[in-house]
Amino acid sequence: MQAPQFDKFKKYFNRKKPSIQEIVREPTAGGIIFRHAKDGGGIEILLIQDSKDRWTIPKGHIEEGETAQQTAKREIGEEAGLKDVEVLGWLGKIHFRYRRIDKLVLMTTQIYLVRALGDTNAVQKEDWMNGIKWFPFHDALEAIEYEDIGKLMLLAMKRIRQEKL
Repeated sequence: MQAPQFDKFKKYFNRKKPSIQEIVREPTAGGIIFRHAKDGGGIEILLIQDSKDRWTIPKGHIEEGETAQQTAKREIGEEAGLKDVEVLGWLGKIHFRYRRIDKLVLMTTQIYLVRALGDTNAVQKEDWMNGIKWFPFHDALEAIEYEDIGKLMLLAMKRIRQEKL
């Protein structure tokens, strides 16, 4: 006979997830957005905080008929409220996978280097976000939750310095 204190734990170990029935590919695009701090304090990076409190960059699904670059620009407008931006070039792509019930989702995100123009303080977060904020570069690097995006941020900074952007 089992001890009653173990009964409450059984439910955690006996739960079976449905087996993977399908693999879904989701192409997405986004941008590492930067500006020069007004006080001459260097480069600042815009990050958004998702519903799980993770800091990341604006990104989203590529819609039919859209290029990855067009998607990055559109998503930055939708997610951050920044319409006046300049896409300066491609930085790389990251791969991410997660489970959605009985599907394995393979997400590939094309990441672009994007300069914010105009009133860069006029950022607006969408309802599903927990936050949006300009970070000094090193603070952004510290806050970012995804190592692959962090590596591309370092590449972005190198490019900003080398090309004096």
